[in-house]
Amino acid sequence: MRWQGRRQSSNVEDRRSQRAGGRKTTGILGLIVLLVGAYYGVDLSGIVGTPQLGGAQVRQSALDSKQEAQLNELARVVLADTESVWQQYFAAQGAAYRPATLVLYSGATQTSCGTGQAAMGPFYCPADRRVYLDLSFYEDMRTKLGAAGEAAFGYVIAHEVGHHVQNLTGVLPKIHQAQQQARSPAEANALSVRLELQADCYAGLWAKYGREYQLLGNHDVENILAAAASVGDDRLQHRSGARAVPENFTHGSSEQRMAWFRRGLQSTDLNQCNTFKG
Repeated sequence: MRWQGRRQSSNVEDRRSQRAGGRKTTGILGLIVLLVGAYYGVDLSGIVGTPQLGGAQVRQSALDSKQEAQLNELARVVLADTESVWQQYFAAQGAAYRPATLVLYSGATQTSCGTGQAAMGPFYCPADRRVYLDLSFYEDMRTKLGAAGEAAFGYVIAHEVGHHVQNLTGVLPKIHQAQQQARSPAEANALSVRLELQADCYAGLWAKYGREYQLLGNHDVENILAAAASVGDDRLQHRSGARAVPENFTHGSSEQRMAWFRRGLQSTDLNQCNTFKG
């Protein structure tokens, strides 16, 4: 992946030297946990509504200073590329794209959705239109998920920006409302899967941009597909020692996640990322 020395987004808020306070998490954050918790294949619902330990609970980074500086730059470059991609698509519809802000933090941080923790993985908070990222997730991808590489890390950021696009277009609040009115957990989960697969397709649009400008090579795309497969619900459930139960999926199977990323990668029309048709 070619990213060194390229334009970096200015829409970044660096909180890595700060410590989170002790405010309770909220119901909104609980919704976000359902969107991102599957990165680790664990049930994170137990943290919702529980108080945090404030400044005493700070995660020790697995990164050395050089690696962290490189990932900081990489994240800013990826965010800049997503801005270029979405400015083009919004302009084609006669609209202006309002970029997301990327918040870099360590361990835990306050959000408009409650207290965010690195254990959740990267997440998007629709209430403040920010993507939250602990850079040490790069190592978590490699050691816990078997998904390594700069391009795979970029895919994760582009996926979360995809949720921002869903928020701007009204898809995210509409689906969240439908989830609250769902007749069963399985029905709510199915809606979550469609949201996540659309965000994967949107990440594919970012990768398409990268290939067109020779920023991503075939090997990078292969690494992204491997990362998408590694966070499929079936793979995560098997990794935790459980059998795959499609009714419990919240992000989609490995096959689905790869397929929708490929669709974005090969897309010539934004409507091809509509996971809610049919």
